[in-house]
Amino acid sequence: MKQRWVPVAVLAAGLFAINVIARLVIRIGFADNETAESRVSLIMFAAIGVVLAIVTFVRAQRVPAGTWLPEIGAAALGGMLLTILVGPFISGDTPFAAGAGNFFSQVWLYSGFAILGTLLGYWIATMLGRDYRSRSLQAFAKAKTTKPRRVVRR
Repeated sequence: MKQRWVPVAVLAAGLFAINVIARLVIRIGFADNETAESRVSLIMFAAIGVVLAIVTFVRAQRVPAGTWLPEIGAAALGGMLLTILVGPFISGDTPFAAGAGNFFSQVWLYSGFAILGTLLGYWIATMLGRDYRSRSLQAFAKAKTTKPRRVVRR
């Protein structure tokens, strides 16, 4: 049971690491440029979506959706909480320093990119016929067509 949550924690930490890198880039390179800060933030959210799409694509091939969906959802939620509640301290702020509107816009952006990335990864796996269900159905169809005919004795 403990090992099941290790990949979840690693993925959440990886998603948070993307945020840390973005915040450091903003702090070091674009401290007073609002436009650059917005662009780096959008790139960060897009990177989070891409990472979740890749992880979903890989996991959807190996296990049923009932297994990988809660794991990826928990990792995304953990990454979001770390990003929103711990991340501002890296920039020298507090979570609500820019106001509640900014806080909740980060929640919505993170959630939107995470959901979109996860859906994109699953849709691509399904479209290519590489998801767990499609592969199971392919194996079943192959097993049914390759069985030898039964000889009927009279």
